[in-house]
Amino acid sequence: QVQLVESGGGLVQAGDSLRLSCAASGRTFSTYAMGWFRQAPGKEREFVAAISWSGGNTKYTDSVKGRFTISRDNAKNTVSLQMNSLKPEDTAVYYCAANPVVDTTTARYWGQGTQVTVSS
Repeated sequence: QVQLVESGGGLVQAGDSLRLSCAASGRTFSTYAMGWFRQAPGKEREFVAAISWSGGNTKYTDSVKGRFTISRDNAKNTVSLQMNSLKPEDTAVYYCAANPVVDTTTARYWGQGTQVTVSS
């Protein structure tokens, strides 16, 4: 069992940066791939970024490549998403997710979500 709690969301202007963090409970955190998904109003949830258990493999959706960076600290049971050059279309609820392997479609465990709003 892995419990996930996100933090760091907020209201920013276009071009600003924001860093999301996800704290995980459970001694098995380091064995899980971690990811971030987001859901905008009226839209389906979509994959944003993922990182393998070791941190050696990362994946990003095309729209955030070069702007977002996912990282993890297995000693602290945390995963982060550094978001730079934010755009209004990045506005969404962002969810932290844990899965046995990197998966861009789903996850076994989910956080409660944190709101990110980017104004133009």
